Amino acid sequence: MKKIFLYDSSKKEKVEFKSIKENLVKIYVCGPTVYDDSHLGHARSAIAFDLLHRVLKANSYEVVMTKNFTDIDDKIIAKMNKENKSLEEITSFYINAYKNDMKFLNILENSLEPKATQNLESMKSMIDNLLSKDIAYKTSDTIYFDVSKDSSYGSLSKKANDENSIARVEENLEKRNSADFALWKFEKANELSFDASFGKGRPGWHLECSAMIDKHLAYKDESFQIDIHCGGADLLFPHHENEASQTRCATNQTLAKYWMHNGFVNIDGEKMSKSLGNSFFLKDVLKSYSGEVIRFYLLSTSYRADLNFNEEDLLSSKRRLDKLYRVKKRVYGVSSKIEDKMFKDELLNFLNDDLNTSKALSIIDEFIQKANDSLNTNPKDKNLKQQIVSNIDYIEELLGFGGSDAYNYFQFGIDEALKTKIEDLLKQRDIAKQNKDYALSDKIRDELKNMDISLMDSSNGTVWEKL
Repeated sequence: MKKIFLYDSSKKEKVEFKSIKENLVKIYVCGPTVYDDSHLGHARSAIAFDLLHRVLKANSYEVVMTKNFTDIDDKIIAKMNKENKSLEEITSFYINAYKNDMKFLNILENSLEPKATQNLESMKSMIDNLLSKDIAYKTSDTIYFDVSKDSSYGSLSKKANDENSIARVEENLEKRNSADFALWKFEKANELSFDASFGKGRPGWHLECSAMIDKHLAYKDESFQIDIHCGGADLLFPHHENEASQTRCATNQTLAKYWMHNGFVNIDGEKMSKSLGNSFFLKDVLKSYSGEVIRFYLLSTSYRADLNFNEEDLLSSKRRLDKLYRVKKRVYGVSSKIEDKMFKDELLNFLNDDLNTSKALSIIDEFIQKANDSLNTNPKDKNLKQQIVSNIDYIEELLGFGGSDAYNYFQFGIDEALKTKIEDLLKQRDIAKQNKDYALSDKIRDELKNMDISLMDSSNGTVWEKL
């Protein structure tokens, strides 16, 4: 088995990956809080760790990929009150919308997708455990986790003692320490709540992930519960720090052997957030660009680096991906394949080096250039075409793009009515050419050009694409 190296956010260095159990990898990705549509930040995280999933599978690992849905949260409750809808109505709508967006991005299906509401008993059990050890304590309105009881608190993020890192909220005089965080919030008037032996209320956000990992994924006979915990860089502290602490104190186990975090999506140099008013909803971007183009664009920057989103770079990425599909058009209809082991090994080796997409995409660029040169020299070489098809299929398997029909790819954004009109015009143009009415033929070409449709006359007839 090839060696895999990943950047561990806890150690702050690239380390060799070794799974807890041979040939099996358990991954937990912090999923969305389902009160609104997904945005580019959600897409970045999903694509980054989908790539991790694909690379591990390519290295012959069985992957248990888990992504949770946070369906209990202050923002969800606010949405319920604003729209006068039930928790189920709000959360099911946005979970379905999120899953639909993920399909457009060609995200592999998860093995598990636990919801907070379906795991309340595990959360209550963990709170009971921590209360019995005096690591958790009750105040008039909340059960808190006492961070001073965990000597390793801060070991994950290295931020626990940084006063600036502690969120500035109204100080609760009942708290033992300013960094203590909520495990359970007691019931308030007209607010969602659940029964519990220690008082009616609802769980804190940090608790949800620890309890779901412990229930659904944890190795009970190992020092680590799971192999890899993933999420956005903004979750490292306090969310992941608090998760790690809860699990350590409740189970005497370390939550994850490796921690991986993807960078922010910035717009105009600012971290993307709704408070800044610059959060791009994914559904809006998908109206103008295919999910495959967005995926390619987000993979063009290292998953750990911040990505400065702008449409100029998105267009450049589309043109780069277009080149792969132009090669695919040149081998259209070739079904049998001849493996190119050297290409596959080279591509996988770069991705085994902390998901190095920059190098991987450069290898794909070289492949495209060589494929075009070889097809120009030997246009009828069947073995060559079969090898090209094999390589494109492997790109799709490993990186998640290149799998669409070569002609449909270039027709993105054209509705059926317009497609029918274009096809009718092409038929008229064919008749005009047969009648040697070149003036009419050129007139129709110009009309299509004004519709942003480009024509290509080939031995297989006229094909078209959207500019």
